[in-house]
Amino acid sequence: MDQELNPQGILELGLSFWASKAFLSSVELGIYTSLAAGPKSRAELATEFGLHPRSAVDFLDVLVALSLLDREGDVYSNTVLADTFLDRNKPSYVGGMLEMANARLFGFWNNLTEALKTGEPQNESKGGGPDPFAAMYADPENLRRFLKAMTGISTASGTAMAEAFPWKDYTSVIDIGCAEGAVPVALAKAHPHLTASGYDLPPVGPVFTEFVAEHGLSDRVTFQPGNFLEDAALPSADVLVMGHILHDWPFETKFELLQKAYEALPDGGALIVYEALIDDDRRTNVFGLLMSLNMLIETPGGFDFTGADCQGWMSIVGFSETRVQHLLGPDYMVIGIK
Repeated sequence: MDQELNPQGILELGLSFWASKAFLSSVELGIYTSLAAGPKSRAELATEFGLHPRSAVDFLDVLVALSLLDREGDVYSNTVLADTFLDRNKPSYVGGMLEMANARLFGFWNNLTEALKTGEPQNESKGGGPDPFAAMYADPENLRRFLKAMTGISTASGTAMAEAFPWKDYTSVIDIGCAEGAVPVALAKAHPHLTASGYDLPPVGPVFTEFVAEHGLSDRVTFQPGNFLEDAALPSADVLVMGHILHDWPFETKFELLQKAYEALPDGGALIVYEALIDDDRRTNVFGLLMSLNMLIETPGGFDFTGADCQGWMSIVGFSETRVQHLLGPDYMVIGIK
């Protein structure tokens, strides 16, 4: 065999679920939240989390090897990255999404091959089961868990958006499908002249109001109840934001939502669509491509798309100017100007 050919990368890729599940279990247990209070010994962690003596050493040292924990002797502490993003008590916590991935998505992805062959969702709705999103919104506890997950994937993008878009030229913004309100809060914090709102289904209102109050922004960030699929029109503002919304739906619904946004905006207004956009050549943004497969697992017709795709759709509904701009990581925003 050619010495330059090495199967290690292929084997590591195929077994990468080992590392993923070890990490997700550590988030589920709350290891990083515990260590945010200070370093602890292996014995202390094993006692606190009920780890079996056979598992504790390897489990904790895997987290060290994954650069999530540091270790001195048998005493463990968070790395800066883990302490920033995996402590449940910090506003920068992104683990809500990871908790949902561990509780729901990990098992569903085991049926990816079936989804690839049938084109059918593999979540709770499989085989005629109840629509998982309808059930989620009907259960206050599950709804909070879902909304917290959305905050986990939106907070950093909202902060980046606050810096990357010329907000000085606008005075009002509404986040369509706002969840807890992470994006309106980030924008209002960064730009005191903005009035911001979140628009979502009525059960989201109390959670949104509570989240906004925690950030001291109740005077400038408000909630508007509605259903963007059923309402004849969207609420109007200088800027409308749709984050991780369009990818949930088939093309016809995507187009309908973009049309509603265009009609709701004033002349000169802007629509911001942000997603883990697939790169135009469909070769490099692995996360965006995998997210689209996740839509296959989770929805009847949803799919992710490229920036060029979204620009084309925006142009069809009437936006006179469009551009794509990077936010951070795999997330990009597509901006359409009316």
